[in-house]
This record gives sequence, C-alpha cells and structure tokens, in this order.
Amino acid sequence: MNPQAILTMYRFEMARFFRTLSQSLISPVLSTSLYFVVFGAAIGSRIDEVEGVDYGAFIVPGLIMLSVMTQSISNASFGIYFPKFMGTIYEHLSAPVTFLEIVIGYVGAAATKSFLIGIIILVTAFFFVDLDIQHPIAMLLFLILTCLSFSLLGFIIGIWADNFEQLQLIPLLIITPLVFLGGSFYSITMLPPFWQGVSLFNPVVYLISGFRWAFFGASDVAVGWSLLAIAAFTAICLAVVWWIFKTGYRLRD
Repeated sequence: MNPQAILTMYRFEMARFFRTLSQSLISPVLSTSLYFVVFGAAIGSRIDEVEGVDYGAFIVPGLIMLSVMTQSISNASFGIYFPKFMGTIYEHLSAPVTFLEIVIGYVGAAATKSFLIGIIILVTAFFFVDLDIQHPIAMLLFLILTCLSFSLLGFIIGIWADNFEQLQLIPLLIITPLVFLGGSFYSITMLPPFWQGVSLFNPVVYLISGFRWAFFGASDVAVGWSLLAIAAFTAICLAVVWWIFKTGYRLRD
C-alpha cells in the first residue's frame, strides 16, 4: 500500500471540489432548500403526519439520500472520466500504484465530498423543521456506506462512459427515478398492496428506509435488510471495479 499516492490523488480531487465550490456545494444545498419549501410547506400543509412524524421532518432523510446518491455518482464519475478523457489515466496505470490505491484515492475523495454535502443539508434542515435523531451513530453509518457505495458506482460509470452525455445517462434515467420511487417523500405503506410489493424490488427503498429509521425509529423494511442491501450493493460494485482493472475494460483502448 502506497499512502503517499493515495493522499496525492485524494488531495487533487478535493482541491478541484473547493475550486468549484459554488457548483459542487452551494448548488445542491440551494436545490434541496427548495424541496423543503415546496414539499415541506406546500404539501406538508395538507399532510400532517406520516407514521407519527411531521411530514416536513419525514422527508429530510429522503432529501439527504437524494442529494448524497446523485452527488456521489457525479463526483466519482467526473473525477475518473477527466483523466481518461485527457489521457492522464495512463500515467496512473503505468505508475507504481495498484488499482486498489487508485480506487481509494478517487472514491474516497468523492465519498468525502458527498458526505460533506449530506451533513450540510442535514444542518440546513434544522432551519426548516424540528428534528430529533434517535440513532445518530446509525445515521452516520448509513450515510457513510451510501456515500462509499454510490461513489463506487460513479467510478464505474466514469470508466464506462465514452462521452459527457453517457456520464449523465444512468443517474438521470435510472438512479433519480429509483430515488423518487423509493419512498423519499412518502412511506411505501401508503401505497396499495400490489405497489408495496413492487416497491420492494427497488433497492433504494432499503437504503432510504434504513436511513429514516436512524432518524425516527420507524422504517418500511427491517433495518437488517437495509444493511444487507447496502452491503450487497457495495460488494457488487467492488467486484465490478476489480474486474475492470483486471481486464483493462475501457482503460487499455
């Protein structure tokens, strides 16, 4: 393990994040604040409580997950795509660093960025609603695991993509709809029985449900299933990343 190489890649990615702070940090926080205004005030005035929780507070975990998932994918995919686009990725591949060190550097930086965004959105939420986090350690655990797993997914997308349009393809057409249909703004128990069953095939349901449990002690699915789902997703992403570097897929062309 080469800590200096990991730290160099990590610092480079974090420096790029702070250079574009208005786009990387302020923009997602402002957009999430608009969600609080629209959903919390407009819709919340018509829905008093969901599962015994004020609707404005109920949507906070879903909003944080929405931002964290999309930002994790975006930061990681752009972070690895640019070296591939500019050709500097070959310097990494020819340098005395392993694929694991490259992944830790880039994915670690992307996860750190999305974690910071998630924490800032959480702090912002206190200005709009009253929150009482029942399981703060579990909340941080779910947040960190989500940042890491979706940063790994973004890393895979960044290597797979051939152009900037493909970078946005999976987040826009797959991830965002899954998040909106995964109980971000509602409990799946509010759905008819048939659609409740269909929702259980959406992996994002388990992530949001576990994260919401950490806040309010209530969830749509058992917390154990949530942890198992995110662990399985992370393992699959790690296996795909290992296969990419083993075969040189989209790296040695």
